[in-house]
Amino acid sequence: MTAHQPLEATAEDTYAVVAVASSAGGIHALSVLLGELGEDLPVPVLVVQHLDPRHRTVIADVLSRRTGLLVKLAEEGERALPGTVYVAPPDRHLLVGSDGVLTLSNSALVHFVRPSADLLFESLAGAYGPQAIACVLTGTGVDGAMGVDAVKTRGGTVIAQDPQSAEFKSMPQAALGTGAVDFVLPLEEIAAVIRGLVETKRQ
Repeated sequence: MTAHQPLEATAEDTYAVVAVASSAGGIHALSVLLGELGEDLPVPVLVVQHLDPRHRTVIADVLSRRTGLLVKLAEEGERALPGTVYVAPPDRHLLVGSDGVLTLSNSALVHFVRPSADLLFESLAGAYGPQAIACVLTGTGVDGAMGVDAVKTRGGTVIAQDPQSAEFKSMPQAALGTGAVDFVLPLEEIAAVIRGLVETKRQ
């Protein structure tokens, strides 16, 4: 899709982006998910993982060892590219615009966290509408629930890790409580469904 092509022209028949939220237990869950996505994923992946802002983060290095995809900390103003995983830096909200350009913000905490999955998902819903896939993995708290509701309202697709298979159930359980979740899956099955969605829609 070129920058000049209207979003609506392709909105119904392609997925353009995947966003993933996780908190407690998330490094392991992200390692499993990203490791099974393959290295030729035709869309970018945006990740919010709650991290301790007091420590230098090595999450991009850790996840890089688990996947063939390029993994990096998101940078202000860069454009999200296919086959690349962009992780929100510690203590910064990650947002995405309709042109795929990423924005970092140190605006107020949302539900006591920054980065906030809700803010990422809400920006995703506004920018991509039915082209968005949002996924909530293991974690404590309710971050992501408001966001998946926004994604679903705008026609996107929502996946949640089955709380029974999650190390920490609160975040996927909160997402399920919205009624906006399309797929509830064990962690090991999520990557195959995401690949199926982004590839089948492109036929």
